[in-house]
Amino acid sequence: MGQMPWLSRVRRWDWAPAAVAAVCCLGTILVFAPGYLSPDSLDQLRQAEGKSPLTDWHPPVLSLVWRALIAVTGSFASMAVLQSVVFWGALWVLARCVRELTASRAGSLAVLGLGLTPFVLTFVGVVWKDVHTAFALLAACAVAFTGLRLRDGRTPPAVRWGLLWLGVLFLAYAMLVRKNAFVAAIPVFVMLVLALWRAPGRRTWVTCTAALVAAVVVPAAAISLFARPLQTKQGAQIMLDDLVHVLKVEELRSADVPPELRDRLVAAARECRRVGALSDAYWACYERPADGLRGDSGEITSLWLREMSGHLPHYLQYRLRLFAGLLFETDYPYKAGVSRNDLGIEVAHPRLEDMLDTYVTGMVTDVRWLFRGWFWLAVALVLAIRPGKGAFAMPVRALGISSAAYILGYLPIMPATNFRYVYWPVIACSLGLLLLLLGRRTPPPRPAPPGATADRAVTTRQPADAGGQ
Repeated sequence: MGQMPWLSRVRRWDWAPAAVAAVCCLGTILVFAPGYLSPDSLDQLRQAEGKSPLTDWHPPVLSLVWRALIAVTGSFASMAVLQSVVFWGALWVLARCVRELTASRAGSLAVLGLGLTPFVLTFVGVVWKDVHTAFALLAACAVAFTGLRLRDGRTPPAVRWGLLWLGVLFLAYAMLVRKNAFVAAIPVFVMLVLALWRAPGRRTWVTCTAALVAAVVVPAAAISLFARPLQTKQGAQIMLDDLVHVLKVEELRSADVPPELRDRLVAAARECRRVGALSDAYWACYERPADGLRGDSGEITSLWLREMSGHLPHYLQYRLRLFAGLLFETDYPYKAGVSRNDLGIEVAHPRLEDMLDTYVTGMVTDVRWLFRGWFWLAVALVLAIRPGKGAFAMPVRALGISSAAYILGYLPIMPATNFRYVYWPVIACSLGLLLLLLGRRTPPPRPAPPGATADRAVTTRQPADAGGQ
């Protein structure tokens, strides 16, 4: 009887992070209402509402999910609400797992506090595929930590595989909504499997990998077959950048391409030099024909393949210069409200938007390095190389590798220097640093003795996990 008040306090504390997360979620929804929208966001909204044809310029899965939300709720603002719920829900799950794994109340609250930092809060309510990717990966991390918390108990195999599928679905969505996210998703996938199985064997790895591949391929094929998005050949945009910035005007003038395309390339190269546009030539300098890149993409690709091998030093210099811009001149740390549009959409609470603007841009002025790509790449490399020896060493290393791979993966494809391109590394590295600190106070889990099966949740009637075979 004497222990009952203590147990009651523990149970009350279990609800405290949930209450904090709920309040933060509601506050985020209110501040960002009805969701901050850039021109890209508005284009995808028009596709979701059927006012524009569905295209693959941006991965169509976001527009299709948005369309489904509008059909269910009747409001386009439901997308920003969903983002906030997923974000704060994932942080709450992580906070609860950290509380149980470390017995640290302060640590669990610190996890929730990450969502209020200016470099994380800045994009929480902006409807961007970069934000969706980051939140899907964060949700997969929350699933992995749930598995890590349950791993040492006798978890039924059905629960373990259910958690795997839930995490895989989040990872698949991250890769479907952002084409280059696979380099960041793979380390998180490895963390998920290692969190669910202490020592997965070959069969477990093969089964889990097959599940991930299926979760990506089946929806992608279904979207292509049933939604039939208009093919825009968006990949040629990066090649166009390389051609007009690496080749000289004289070389473009003599390029073996149709005269109309040759004239557009020459004019684009001159215009880019005139206005000082180092990238994003398709939007800044290129005279776009009515069909966009669809008619030019084949010739642009062929010309790129022929010319870049002979201009390798200049190509590398150009790409390194762009990447240096992402690292040291990181731009666009805040997306203000709703871009001008013909849909009649405006920010619901202008004064709250002004408050958020002051908070984020003020911190950008005071601690600019927190909004620079080089800082988060440095943190990612430290986490990947020196994850510590505490209880969270494995997830810390996975978060570091995921972040570093994501940033470095932009080297050959980066179109601009936007802060949103390092948004996932910002979230992952912030979480990784906190886990590194908390893990130092928690001893690492003891390795399972040879032949041990406690972490595999076997029973007298259940064969050992296939991973051991």
